[in-house]
Amino acid sequence: MKNTLRNTLIALVTFSGSAFAAGSSSAGEGSLLLSLFIGFFALIVVFQLVPAVIMFIGMIKGLAGKSSKEVKSSH
Repeated sequence: MKNTLRNTLIALVTFSGSAFAAGSSSAGEGSLLLSLFIGFFALIVVFQLVPAVIMFIGMIKGLAGKSSKEVKSSH
């Protein structure tokens, strides 16, 4: 098993060297579709953060706030 994994990794690194060396004609340019794709996932993250922050603030207020019930001792 170790030999198979080792040989697979060696083959992967050896044959992928040319792919890393290959240049791109549009290096550094982002397409509109890529920007929309990244923006869409950024919106998903933002829309998930808003309710999480509201819930976190509510939890902090609940932990730090005074209890509405006060226990009276019977002396």
